[in-house]
Amino acid sequence: MHRLFALLVAFFYPPQFRVATETETMSKLNTKALKNNHIRQNEKMIQIKKADLSNSKQASAIIELLNEYALHPMGGGEALTEFTRNNLITTLQSRKECSVILAYDEGTAIGLCNCFEAFSTFACKPLLNIHDLFVKVAYRKQGIARQMMQKAEQLARDNGCCKMTLEVLSKNEAAKKSYLASGYTPYQLNEQFGHAEFWQKSL
Repeated sequence: MHRLFALLVAFFYPPQFRVATETETMSKLNTKALKNNHIRQNEKMIQIKKADLSNSKQASAIIELLNEYALHPMGGGEALTEFTRNNLITTLQSRKECSVILAYDEGTAIGLCNCFEAFSTFACKPLLNIHDLFVKVAYRKQGIARQMMQKAEQLARDNGCCKMTLEVLSKNEAAKKSYLASGYTPYQLNEQFGHAEFWQKSL
């Protein structure tokens, strides 16, 4: 390809122009190669995978990431209770509808996505709800949450789910922007009756 380019330049342009053009072209090619190599290196650093709850290291990572999320103001600002820390993994293991996705940076867990399968009666098909989505502060705005959501979507498609759902705080503008970019929209059946709201009652 480079040889053909050089022959064309030699035919159409004078020597002084050829030198400048070839130098500029090679510089652009080298810059592009370095940029692509940097992107590939970054992609290799971050690993997204479905967690193995029987793996003690991964189980510990889930607890620590979820606790960090709970301590954040968006997560309520309170640490997980001792009961939750001691029983969460075994409880999740007993629930077949649960899937946990972890993001790793060279062996360090940096992101968590907890998903639970539910059911749509209108569609008569399962759906997948993203219940928790968290990325360590130092790793945010790098597309890691999006990658975990893509992994969750892959799991949902593999299991024949009709859709995915999630909840978001009304003032969490950054998260809403990210979800919109990933194809999520506020839920409504009829514009006349507005969007659905997420309510709860503690038991």
